[in-house]
Amino acid sequence: MSVTMTSAASDRVKSFIDNRGKGLGLRLGIKTTGCSGLAYVLEFVDDLNEDDTMFSINDVNIIIDGKSLVYLDGIELDFVKEGLNEGFKFTNPNAKGECGCGESFNV
Repeated sequence: MSVTMTSAASDRVKSFIDNRGKGLGLRLGIKTTGCSGLAYVLEFVDDLNEDDTMFSINDVNIIIDGKSLVYLDGIELDFVKEGLNEGFKFTNPNAKGECGCGESFNV
């Protein structure tokens, strides 16, 4: 199982956690929703759950629950700025397709 993160993404996550003042890391997960069926979820983690797997990348902890890990194995998390927009970008080798707006994917 592997997860990677660009330096831009790790720098952004570090700044979020620093501004928050606490946190073990960032949870990357999925939920059922959207046009294509699955969407990515990002949230701060203060405590690990029993089925969590933690990846330490560039001094940032990425935590993925057991249910989501199957869909996220091999994913790369990036932080991009495009014009006036900025946000996290997910490159997931398991995704077979995405909706037009890029908010959801299917496997």
